[in-house]
Amino acid sequence: MERNDPRARSDAYGSRINRSHSPLLANIIPWASILIASLLPIFAVAAALPMVPPLGFMLLIAWRLVRPGLLPVWAGFPLGLFDDLYSGQPFGFAILTWSVVMLVIELIENRWPWRAFWQDWFTACILLSIYLLVGWLLSGATPTLHSLIGVVPQFVLSILIFPLIARMVGWFDDLRLRRWKRV
Repeated sequence: MERNDPRARSDAYGSRINRSHSPLLANIIPWASILIASLLPIFAVAAALPMVPPLGFMLLIAWRLVRPGLLPVWAGFPLGLFDDLYSGQPFGFAILTWSVVMLVIELIENRWPWRAFWQDWFTACILLSIYLLVGWLLSGATPTLHSLIGVVPQFVLSILIFPLIARMVGWFDDLRLRRWKRV
C-alpha cells in the first residue's frame, strides 16, 4: 500500500501505527484537574455572597458522568480530603459528600447505563443543589431566609456552567488519550 501512496499510513506527526498515549498523562489528568479546580475558588474576589461555584466538585461529577469507570468509587475520599483543606467548609464535609456522590453516581450508572446529556445535566443539577444546600446548613452560619437567598446566585451559576465544565472534561479526555510517544 505504501508503494501506491506513501502518505497512506501517516499523519501530520508521522506514523500512526506505533504511537501510543502516555500512561502518565492518562492517569494524572483527571486527578490533577479536580485538584486544581478545588484550588481555583481561592483566587476569586471576596464578596459578601458566595458566587463561585464549587469547581472541584463540579469537575468530579463531570469526570464521573462523562467518563464512567475512569475514577474509582473510592476517589471521593482523597479528593474530598484535599478540597476540605481549601474550601472553608467544616473538615470532613467534602470527604463525606464527595464519597456519597460517587456512590450515588455508581448506582445511577448501574441502573441507567445509557443516558443522554440532558439526563446527566439533570443528575448534576440535583447533586449540586443538594451539595450547596447541605453546605449552607453545615457552614456554621445561622440558616435564615436571607442567607438562603444569598446562595441562589451560586446555585444558578453552577447549573448554567455545568455544560461548559462537561465540555472542558471532554477536552481534557482528548488530551489524556492523545497519542504522544512511540512504542
